[in-house]
Amino acid sequence: MPPHTPMQSLSVQSYHYDSPPFTGSTGGLEAVPNLDLEGFTNISVNDGNSPPSQGAEGTSQKAASIAASIGDNTTIDMAAYAELDRPSRIASPIDLQHEALNYCFPRHRLNTTLQDESKIPLVIVACGSFSPPTYLHLRMFEMAKDTIEEDGRFEILGGYYSPVSDHYKKTGLAPAIHRVRMCELAVDQTSSWLMVDPWEAAQPEYQRTAVVLDHFDEYINGEGGIALADGTKRKIKIVLLAGGDLIESFGEPGVWSEPDLHIILGRFGCLIVERTGSDVWAFLLSHDLLYQYRKNVIVVKQLIYNDISSTKVRLFVRRGMSIKYLLPNSVIQYIYDHNLYRDPKAIEPPMMGV
Repeated sequence: MPPHTPMQSLSVQSYHYDSPPFTGSTGGLEAVPNLDLEGFTNISVNDGNSPPSQGAEGTSQKAASIAASIGDNTTIDMAAYAELDRPSRIASPIDLQHEALNYCFPRHRLNTTLQDESKIPLVIVACGSFSPPTYLHLRMFEMAKDTIEEDGRFEILGGYYSPVSDHYKKTGLAPAIHRVRMCELAVDQTSSWLMVDPWEAAQPEYQRTAVVLDHFDEYINGEGGIALADGTKRKIKIVLLAGGDLIESFGEPGVWSEPDLHIILGRFGCLIVERTGSDVWAFLLSHDLLYQYRKNVIVVKQLIYNDISSTKVRLFVRRGMSIKYLLPNSVIQYIYDHNLYRDPKAIEPPMMGV
């Protein structure tokens, strides 16, 4: 077991002991001091498309040298932090200002070859708030993966979280910079195929889901798709992963534009995870447009129902209740390190006399 570390100095690296091993990790990592968000938007990150270098100074050594250089200070120089060889080789830029020159589409876990060329290459994209990302958000991808493998027509190349921007104006939404980082932490030690794309989160205005899927298509299929053994290329199919409540909203008047639904359902397609009490197929039957594209909708059944809600997690934090085992430890630590979802006006009531 790792040595005990003060709560304020824990980071995602400190939690790799209670998570599945991450392929490519640099091994045991020492605690990194708590980060100060001042100047957080001024960081530029190296291109994450390059494979991790071997033989370079490991994260633990870099973290230790930085920690030693700052002594007891609880914040670190962000430029120094940007140089850390973080275990997931996160490709997304921490600068969430819309600067095209700094943006790098994450490909560090995207398979570049098909194991079975008779299958259709597939990339799964989940759009949402992820405030915060929970184990249900992680399980959705794994349930979708099981369904795809059972289907037999597709081969999954990778999966992406695309957190919505701050301009979505949803109640309880943490700033985009925190939600992107929490998603990165959630997949860092728990998955070998999931990534986080910060493009949507960085936009100066709200982006429709159809536009976000177009963005993924541009970066993934912009050069023709995936290369095959004979030198030709095959286009990669991109599908939207969502809960049953999303597809029910497709049928609500005024919520979605019809042209966008044609793009989402017809051009791309959906993986819909059934929620408790929802009947996706009955809903498809009752709406003409949804029924028209029913063959482009794959229903993912929950064999073990999981109704963990980000809304309830935020409420638990606000009420001072435990959120352990509802989301990854690294995300829990981040929430408390950055004082997210707490009520700033909350005042502890005085003790009543006995």
